[in-house]
Amino acid sequence: MNSKKIRDLAFTLHRYLGLTVGLVLVIVGLTGSLLVFEQDFDHFAIAQQYGHITPQKEQLSAESAIDTIQARYAARTDLKLFRIYLPDTSDTPYIGQLASTDGQRTEVFVNPYTGKIMGQRLWDQTLIGIMLNLHYTLMAGQTGIIIVGITALLMCILSITGLVLWPGWRRLIAGFKIKFDAHPKRANFDIHKVAGIITVVFLLFTGFTGFCWNFYDLTEPIIYAVTFTSKLSEPVSKPIPGQSTLKLTQQLKIANAALPNAVIKSIYFPERPENALQIRMKLPQENIEYGNSNVYLDQYSGKVLRVDNGLKLSLGDRVLNSFVPLHYGTFWGLPSRILYVFVGVAPLILFITSFVMWRYRYQAKTKKRDRSIELSNLRRN
Repeated sequence: MNSKKIRDLAFTLHRYLGLTVGLVLVIVGLTGSLLVFEQDFDHFAIAQQYGHITPQKEQLSAESAIDTIQARYAARTDLKLFRIYLPDTSDTPYIGQLASTDGQRTEVFVNPYTGKIMGQRLWDQTLIGIMLNLHYTLMAGQTGIIIVGITALLMCILSITGLVLWPGWRRLIAGFKIKFDAHPKRANFDIHKVAGIITVVFLLFTGFTGFCWNFYDLTEPIIYAVTFTSKLSEPVSKPIPGQSTLKLTQQLKIANAALPNAVIKSIYFPERPENALQIRMKLPQENIEYGNSNVYLDQYSGKVLRVDNGLKLSLGDRVLNSFVPLHYGTFWGLPSRILYVFVGVAPLILFITSFVMWRYRYQAKTKKRDRSIELSNLRRN
C-alpha cells in the first residue's frame, strides 16, 4: 500500500470516527480535566464542609479511629467498613469507607487527634463522585463502562491517524503554525492540527490506559503475557477455630517491620474469613501519591504472606502501575497535571474544529452539485 492510499485511509477513519465518538470524547475529556486535581479539590471541600483540623502533638491510632467508626455504625448491618485512609498531613482526617449492600459508598471523617466523627457523606452524591461516574461510565453502569472503553480505544486510532495526517511531516514549522489572519477555513484547520499534535501523545496515553481499565479482565492477562510475567496468586489467610483476628495495632507493627522506612497510607479489610489483610504503603522513593507497595498479612496469625516492594515489582506490575501517572498526568508533578487540564479540553477543540471542516466540505460539495445541475439545465434548454 503506497503512502497516498495510507493517507486516504487515515483521512477516512479520522473524519468519521471523530464525528461518531466526538461528543463522548468531549464529555470524558472535560470531566477528566476536572478530575486532574481531584484530591486537592476534595481535601478543600472536606475542610470547608466538616471543619478544619488543628494539629496537636500526637495522633490517635488507626485502630482507635476504626473502633469509633464501627461503634457509630454498629446498628447499620447494611454497611461494612472495607477501607480506611490514614491522614496524609497533620491537618487531614482519617477517612473510613463503608460499602452498602446496594453498592453505595459512605465516607466517614474522623479527627485524628480527638477521635470525634466530623461528618459523613455519600460518595456518589459528591461533585467529585458525580464527575468520576460520568467520566468512567457516562452514568450508565456496565453499559457505560463498555461504551467509554470502546471510545477510548477509538481515540487511540484517532490519535494515530491524526499523526499520519499532520502536515508537519512535510514542513515542520508549518505544522505548528496558526494563521489567524487567514481565511476562517484555514485558521480553523490550523487550530485543529496544532491542538492535535501538541496533545496527541497524551491523548494516546489516556486513551490506551482508559481502555485497559474499562476492560481490565481482558487486558490484564494480555499485559502479563506480553511482558512474560506471571501474575502472583492472591494471599490467603488460614482461619483458626475459636480464634478472632489479630489486633490491628499488632498487624501494623508487623507491616512496618516488613517494609522499613515505608509509610502506611491505607488499610483494606478482608471481605471473607480466608482473605488477607492488605496494608498499602509508600516508600520515600515512590512518586505515586498512595504508593505501590503492599504488605499482605494473615488476619489471624499476623504472618507475612506477601510483600510487594513498589521499587522491585515485576515488569507486568510496573506496566500496570504506570497507568495511574499516565492517565492522571502525575508523572511530572504539578507541570504535567496542569498540562493534562488542557489535554482534557483538547477533544472539545478538536471536535468543534473538525465539525467546522466537515461543514465547509459539505457546503463545497453542495455548491458544486447545484452548479452541475444548473449547467445541465442550461444545456438542455
